Amino acid sequence: MAGGKETPRQKMIGMMYLVLTALLALNVSKQILDAFVAIEENTQKGNIAQVERGDDFKNKIKEEITTTKSPDQKPKLLKLKKVMKQMEDVDKLTAVMIQQIDELKIEILKESGETVEAYKPDDELNILWIKGSGCTPARMHLMAVDAKDQYDIPMHIIVGDDIKNPTGKGKKLWDDFNKYRQDLVQLLGSYTESGKTFSIKPKPINTFKSNKDLNAQVEKMILASNANIKRDAKGKVIGLGEDGQVLKDIYIGLTKEERVNQHELEGVHWIGATFDHSPLVAAVASLSSMQQDILQARANALALLKSKVSTGEYSFNKIMPLAYGPSIANTGDEAEILVMMAAFDSDNQPTVTGPGGITVADGQARLKVKVSGGAEMPLSGTITIKNKAGVPKTENWNWNIKIMKPQGTVSLPDMNVLYRGYENRVEGVASGYDQTILAGNGVALTKTGTGWIGRPGQGKEATISISGKNTVTNKTVNLGAYKFRVRNLPKPSLYFGSATDGDQASKAESRLFAKYGPEIPLNVTFQVLSWELNISGAPRPAKGSGNTLTGDGVSYLKQAKPGSMISFMTQVKGPDGVVRKVAGSYRI
Repeated sequence: MAGGKETPRQKMIGMMYLVLTALLALNVSKQILDAFVAIEENTQKGNIAQVERGDDFKNKIKEEITTTKSPDQKPKLLKLKKVMKQMEDVDKLTAVMIQQIDELKIEILKESGETVEAYKPDDELNILWIKGSGCTPARMHLMAVDAKDQYDIPMHIIVGDDIKNPTGKGKKLWDDFNKYRQDLVQLLGSYTESGKTFSIKPKPINTFKSNKDLNAQVEKMILASNANIKRDAKGKVIGLGEDGQVLKDIYIGLTKEERVNQHELEGVHWIGATFDHSPLVAAVASLSSMQQDILQARANALALLKSKVSTGEYSFNKIMPLAYGPSIANTGDEAEILVMMAAFDSDNQPTVTGPGGITVADGQARLKVKVSGGAEMPLSGTITIKNKAGVPKTENWNWNIKIMKPQGTVSLPDMNVLYRGYENRVEGVASGYDQTILAGNGVALTKTGTGWIGRPGQGKEATISISGKNTVTNKTVNLGAYKFRVRNLPKPSLYFGSATDGDQASKAESRLFAKYGPEIPLNVTFQVLSWELNISGAPRPAKGSGNTLTGDGVSYLKQAKPGSMISFMTQVKGPDGVVRKVAGSYRI
């Protein structure tokens, strides 16, 4: 191509081939660019969800502050305001990073020749939809970008000339991102509470062999700090605890490996590896992904702060005792009663008095008593809880247990009727007896495992009687008879593959199934005997036997236009021997 004997025209043609080859190598397909646009769109929606998640934690604290007005709740109000101040500090740190990244996005769009002067919500021809504010990023529409494959300008602005040692604005972004990680963890882990001072000054960790290595490095750093981590009675560290685990998760979520190997080139900086020759839309998507890391860390931070104070619909200035447990028991049974305040604070367990053994945990007391007496067994006692100022409040609690004579019950867990041709599962319990006996009239009962299988006859009703037997005294007592309606099995639904009647189906599917949907809790198998397929425009229906399409059916289905409707008429047979006609329509 470049030999000395080539004519000028041949040399020119050869040069054109070289240029064309280079252009093809640099060209990015429209499908790939559109994929980056789709990724960016989903990332933006995820960012909005993270902002709303964090805002919800803040709003709960704000609501609690407005409802905490009682004088005896002043300590709680002070704690709420302290937490709100910490939340606002978190948002100040976050807002700076979010808006900095937004400014970088707009700069590379503008320098690439895109129009980014005005915000026009939901305008398909405009890039900027909603201006960012505080922790909320700007809403953008990258499908409106003309130079989606532009890479020179984003690379020049963000990376600079050296992918190993970036000199562009990406260097400041990297430094600020890591500083945000350090400042956020330090803000969350450094505070004074109940006379105890906790602190942490995280060191930069951006070099690690694997995720496991990163986990180990971060955990070691947190356990070596003075953060609020789990310690034993002697002060020895025994675990991360609630604070430590969240601090670790936030730090790891904001950590990126600084140096990587790329295309056989060692020591490439993360900024260089991410933005080198990155198309414009891909660069914006990467920046939005960084915003998502930041917003997720912000939401986790606010969740940790909110967990430090009790919030809810009801405040502690009005409390009510609550006791609950079984209201019916047999003589000799052991009954368990739960007693608690309607308001619950994990740091303030109640004190409970009453009969029997008492244990208190998770804001409630458990009482275990032996049931005895006549028709009722009354229980009573007191429950006491302290407010935030340490003032105790005591209420009386009462509970009655009705003591019933032994009786039997029959239940059908799967249905409220008996179906012909179906193995109906029946369970019976004769309370107070160690053996339960069932007998049927109009239904044959067969013992299986801990229950029975009921097979009704042709009548409209069947009766099941239950008896209890004491195997020690060999005494049997009839405890009652229960009537049930007898019905044929309901008609099944027709499925074309996994699609039910009215659903979207695949042209690649070839099998039909007759079965019940989730609304009918019966485990029944139906056999498809024959099928008839109708497709709009086909000269005649296609027919066949069994549950698999063959011949004309497969051919017709392949020729069906996307979006067209097809319908099947089938004959199916159930375990009761009845042959039913079942139809279904599907959109291809």
